[in-house]
Amino acid sequence: MRVGYIRVSTVDQNTERQLDGVDVERVFIDKASGKDTARPKLDEMIAFVRTGDTVLVHSMDRLARNLDDLRRLVRTLTGKGVRVEFVKESLAFTGEDSPMATLLLSVMGAFAEFERALILERQREGIAVARQRGVYTGRKPALTPDQARELSERAAAGERKSDLARAFGISRETVYNYLRITSAAVTS
Repeated sequence: MRVGYIRVSTVDQNTERQLDGVDVERVFIDKASGKDTARPKLDEMIAFVRTGDTVLVHSMDRLARNLDDLRRLVRTLTGKGVRVEFVKESLAFTGEDSPMATLLLSVMGAFAEFERALILERQREGIAVARQRGVYTGRKPALTPDQARELSERAAAGERKSDLARAFGISRETVYNYLRITSAAVTS
């Protein structure tokens, strides 16, 4: 069976281009950042594939978070008797690969990891320049000042953080962040 794996970093991104024109019988799609360890469809795909299957992935960076993750995933899949093909790089791995194929996997994976690091560096530099110009203000606050004050008051009254998160439509981590900001403002 020919199985496709697609990963996009955000829910808004389009999955169409990744295996466009590639014949697959089943596709698993994750909408999660590459740095995220929780990729449920990847886990589901690994459990699904059997000996003799082929997993097709647009490129190495779509499968793995970094070089170690790439090698581990390819080893896991080929250990099950599954062929792994990377369309963009025109590389295939079967587990019976030559030392040259193993080297190519490592080198190409290292380039993908390096490219990701460069993109993040350029992104940070761009944000810094935009901040200097006053164009980039960051993410909009999850709560208005009135809501943040109410959150703080309700937390001080002993209301559970998980209940507050549900009531305000935010994560518990965001509740704790607002409470840290509020307590820091009070102590200074």
